Amino acid sequence: MSLMARMRWGTVVVLGSAVVLCAGDKKDKPKPANAQQVDSGSFGVFVRGQRVVTETFSVQQDNGISVVKSKLKEIGSSGSSGQKSELEMTGSAELVKYEWSDGSGSLVVTPNNEFLLEKITTASSSKPAEQPFLMPSTSAILDNNFFIHREVLAWRYLATDCHTESGNLTCKAAGDFQALVPQDRTSMPVRIELVGREKVTIRGTERELLRLNLKGDAFSWALWVDDKDQFKLMRVVIPDDNTEVVRD
Repeated sequence: MSLMARMRWGTVVVLGSAVVLCAGDKKDKPKPANAQQVDSGSFGVFVRGQRVVTETFSVQQDNGISVVKSKLKEIGSSGSSGQKSELEMTGSAELVKYEWSDGSGSLVVTPNNEFLLEKITTASSSKPAEQPFLMPSTSAILDNNFFIHREVLAWRYLATDCHTESGNLTCKAAGDFQALVPQDRTSMPVRIELVGREKVTIRGTERELLRLNLKGDAFSWALWVDDKDQFKLMRVVIPDDNTEVVRD
């Protein structure tokens, strides 16, 4: 079984929240006319201490549409046939389109009335197979292996369920979301909640970050975001898989 086949971590996504989250001191300023880069960079994925995958990503906003792009490359692999994804959403967290491919197959998810419609194409198929999900267009896309999706989910939670009071971030007990995992062709409920500030060591440097817990029926993850840098995702720990994800 290949590494990417083993990495079937279930779970997350909205993005307009990056701007909403920081809107407290910017809401009276005019919106930029051109595309705005919200975040970009890469995550290193480590299993039992060994780097196995690099995820390169970018997050942009353009004319009210948020675009989240990501590419995965397995360490030691040759060529450029790794997984790729592109998520498009409105500022109100409604899905416009989600696309995924890995060189041998692809899928597309789009809203269709009260459904989300997934179309799957494989190398051996003559036409795409279709699978509908009775889910609203505001459901989170939570595809396998894309950690930038987890960052966007964290932004959504912090923007909709949290507020700043006397300089301190206060949230509800938890945020509950319905998520679609396109590669697995399944949906699931997920819950995310703020734990508080913790000191963590990243690449040999101790930092104080905000910890969030992300949970579903079959998984439990710990996420750390930097509230001093637009709440960017800095670290993820998945204990059950001996896996750690760190921003490069």
